[in-house]
Amino acid sequence: MAAKMKHSPDHEDESYDVVQHQDPGQNCLTPVIQLPADAALAVVSALTGMVREAHRQERTDPTPPGALKRAQEFEEGDVFMIEPPFEGFVSGRYLMDFYDVRDRNICSRMHIHTGSRFVRMMTGPDTTIRVSSLAPVDVHPSPTWSGGPLEAFTDLLPDVPAPHVRQRHNVIVPPNSWVDMQVPCGVSHQFNAVGPNAVVDSVHPEESLETLREGMSGYKMMAQTIFLAKERNAALTCLETRGASVSAGIAN
Repeated sequence: MAAKMKHSPDHEDESYDVVQHQDPGQNCLTPVIQLPADAALAVVSALTGMVREAHRQERTDPTPPGALKRAQEFEEGDVFMIEPPFEGFVSGRYLMDFYDVRDRNICSRMHIHTGSRFVRMMTGPDTTIRVSSLAPVDVHPSPTWSGGPLEAFTDLLPDVPAPHVRQRHNVIVPPNSWVDMQVPCGVSHQFNAVGPNAVVDSVHPEESLETLREGMSGYKMMAQTIFLAKERNAALTCLETRGASVSAGIAN
């Protein structure tokens, strides 16, 4: 069995030293399609509506202690565990209703997960998602993408202890878009939505296995996460959508 990553299995705010952390690989991002604004809004609204209804029901009828809580909260948004793992099928699936970083004046932190992740990020009108990593994001070509090159740039990760610096690699998901991303275990990433219409459909391919390996008491997104910062930064540190470097080329 692989070595454990968590110091304390159920700790929901555990962090690593960002200066020492080195990504073991790269995130791979593929832009899939762009939709008309009304179609994109309909899809995003339907999926975020499911999350919001699940959280409304959780407030009205809370999950009993010890039972699997499917309506959860994460740094980037409210979450609904749409497909829990079961015996013989180790994957879990989550929907996340993104927070608009401007509403709370908070950016989510750079983090890693105890297992690999597959995420489909979907945006509606007037909304972008800034995808960031400490390693360059590998942007794959797509035969169905008509939106042109994705905006990509680098900046410095905030609040890295002096005299150290860590470069942050950013790719912008434009409005009315679907973008798929493979997140290998232990590879840093950070998602921040600017705008009201954004959702993630996230698959955790080995959720039962990673939970068992780490010795966690249950399926909890926050416990399956290790942060690379102790505190969250103000929204200003993740609002920028352009930089000095060139855009990420996409072969249509």
